[in-house]
Amino acid sequence: MDLTHRPRRLRQDRVRDLVSETSLEPTDFIAPVFVDATTDERVPIESMPGHERVPIDESVARVEEVLETGVEAVMLFGIPESKDPEGTRAWVDDGVVQEATRRITAETDAYVVTDVCLCEYTDHGHCGPLEKELRGEVDHEHGPGCDHDPTLTVDNDATLEALERIAVSHADAGADMVAPSGMMDGMVAAIRGALDDEGYDHVPIMSYAAKYESAFYGPFRDAADGAPSFGNRRHYQMDPANAREALREVRLDVEEGADVLMVKPALPYLDIVSALRREFDHPVAAYNVSGEYAMLHAAAEKGWLDIEAVALESLLSIKRAGADLILTYFAEDVAEELT
Repeated sequence: MDLTHRPRRLRQDRVRDLVSETSLEPTDFIAPVFVDATTDERVPIESMPGHERVPIDESVARVEEVLETGVEAVMLFGIPESKDPEGTRAWVDDGVVQEATRRITAETDAYVVTDVCLCEYTDHGHCGPLEKELRGEVDHEHGPGCDHDPTLTVDNDATLEALERIAVSHADAGADMVAPSGMMDGMVAAIRGALDDEGYDHVPIMSYAAKYESAFYGPFRDAADGAPSFGNRRHYQMDPANAREALREVRLDVEEGADVLMVKPALPYLDIVSALRREFDHPVAAYNVSGEYAMLHAAAEKGWLDIEAVALESLLSIKRAGADLILTYFAEDVAEELT
């Protein structure tokens, strides 16, 4: 038997790490932080074990906890004190993210990324002000045979104006990077123009360039109080069946000036992460979302999985697929394990 080729030679203990192709570092991670303007104390998030909503007064302490693990970047999500159809609390100077950003950047060395979206701020839970979309082949008002189907959807262009205001307000507060997540057409160009006009040409944009309409977002919507009160987001988030469309979406964001390209979710869409890595020179980020986190914890609570091992393996798979940055709820736990 000719066994000239024995790959097992390089799987022995002392050489294994030397030839490892993929590695994780705490600096690969961005840790999500939920800041809640409606509470005076930390509130555990039931569907996301180990995570909490924190009041504005606790935002600095929460970020300092993240920094102690070696993770250097945080993403801020806000729960406002009130909501309305337009989501106006998203861009006010005394808004929850704005106030938390000012405190965190003044008192810590964290790199602060802010979520630029409206779903947490609108009373209907969608990612922008609404309009009626009329579908049908014929108009009853103008001729027989039409069947108008009025459907509420997000007004794309009106939302762009709101996103411009949100991004500038976050930059005013000291945000290091802004991250639009609403999947509005033209959002990167609108935000880039608004930031540049206000003297923030140095603030990069991490665009949720390929964000899918996914069932894995459930726990996050509890955490950020951003679940839609009716319908779903299929009118503006991507169809999970589509891969080629992702490349088109991402290419448009690149042309509009995106600095970092985000894929969300991560694990069910590793093929998309890999495709972006091959196609574009930009840094690629992947969001290891709440459902991916919650299901591993649920299995671990049953005794079916080792949570530390599967968390590390999951993040390794995302990095191996081509992600440079990983936004993950495992950030602190895995970072501590790595150090």
